[in-house]
Amino acid sequence: MTRRPTGSRSVTFGALTISYDDRVLAPRAWTQTQALWAQDLLAVVPPGPVLELCSGVGHLGLLAVHGTDRRLVCVDVDPVACAYVARNAAAVGRTELVDVQNLPLGEFASDEVFSLVVADPPWVRTDLVACFPADPVLAIDGGADGLERARECVGLIDRHLHADGAALLQLGSYDEADALAAELPDTLVVTASRAEPGRGLVVELVRPQ
Repeated sequence: MTRRPTGSRSVTFGALTISYDDRVLAPRAWTQTQALWAQDLLAVVPPGPVLELCSGVGHLGLLAVHGTDRRLVCVDVDPVACAYVARNAAAVGRTELVDVQNLPLGEFASDEVFSLVVADPPWVRTDLVACFPADPVLAIDGGADGLERARECVGLIDRHLHADGAALLQLGSYDEADALAAELPDTLVVTASRAEPGRGLVVELVRPQ
């Protein structure tokens, strides 16, 4: 069924006010864990742009770069979400510093190297999507094992992450994190994780030293 807009609304997300509507995934307060961790990492990773994969309405990336002059590249397959990224970027005066790319992950083509990558892929198993009727399927369906989009994110992280950079990837559970860690290329390692019980977790990926 096609979702019909019910009017834009807004939510406070850290220091920002983020706009969205019911055609996209509503920003969850608990995901500030990922954005604030990203803020901390920006103080120590090299200079350079930030890449946000499966950006939704851009709340994670925009909060991560808030107060900095770093350029943010947001990638999402949903045109409605991308329109909200542009709107939210304009609301905080970052239009010139945010590049919105509306395309599937597999079509992201760039020669850029990013100091930080923030990824929030869908991680609900396809057979469980019906358990979340309020959420757009496109935004939560992670495939048969919940990791299809996460694997695509890992591929892009591996191609674009600075040698001294870091990536933060949101997943649904420690089981998903363990399964994905077992598949990582030799050029990436998991160094830390932070969990919100019953809601998901975030893992940090870096280059092995």
